[in-house]
Amino acid sequence: MGVEENLKTMSINEEGNKNPNPDLKEDEAEIEEEDTTLPSPQNDIAEQPHLLEHLWTFWFDNPSAKSRQAAWGSSMHAIYTFSTVEQFWSLYNNIHHPSKLAVGADFHCFKYKIEPKWEDPVCANGGKWTVTFHRGKSDTCWLYTLLALIGEQFDYGDEICGAVVNVRGRQEKIALWTKNAANETAQISIGRQWKEILDHKETIGFIFHEDAKHDRGAKNRYTV
Repeated sequence: MGVEENLKTMSINEEGNKNPNPDLKEDEAEIEEEDTTLPSPQNDIAEQPHLLEHLWTFWFDNPSAKSRQAAWGSSMHAIYTFSTVEQFWSLYNNIHHPSKLAVGADFHCFKYKIEPKWEDPVCANGGKWTVTFHRGKSDTCWLYTLLALIGEQFDYGDEICGAVVNVRGRQEKIALWTKNAANETAQISIGRQWKEILDHKETIGFIFHEDAKHDRGAKNRYTV
């Protein structure tokens, strides 16, 4: 909640301007009036933004801009980088949620300066956990995922790159990207915590990016 800036102005009528105490001189009466008027503490309070531990960037891959001839990722663009809780909610409340995105859209939230691509140096040796939903049913879990990311709710938070929601004709997928796929302890921890955050009961799997590069049907290396 922001601090109220528009306070009602108090006016003094002619009766109030008269000397209330005839034993005091006019200037002494004015001083007495000023001393009994206390300033509102709200006037001295400035709204302080709630800084996040990391900066985060929203990316959008526009389905209408995709082309079979274009290089993968060429239609992906950074939309906005935010650094505070207030900026996050301002953005989130004014953008389409997954259920309202066009089929084929990919919407990402990644740590600042990490591009949501296999080729990015930070992502190159990583992988991803994935949860699948029926079309139009991922909105709440997408929000919970975003809040977990920016709120640093993972024990192995340094392993996190970001998350993406993929909107397709019959389903939506949310994937959590991590840095070092070979760090099994970290990946299992992240997968279990993510399931708890989403209250997801079904088994989820982790795929190495390196496997996915060579095989579209790459198998899960880890499951929780």
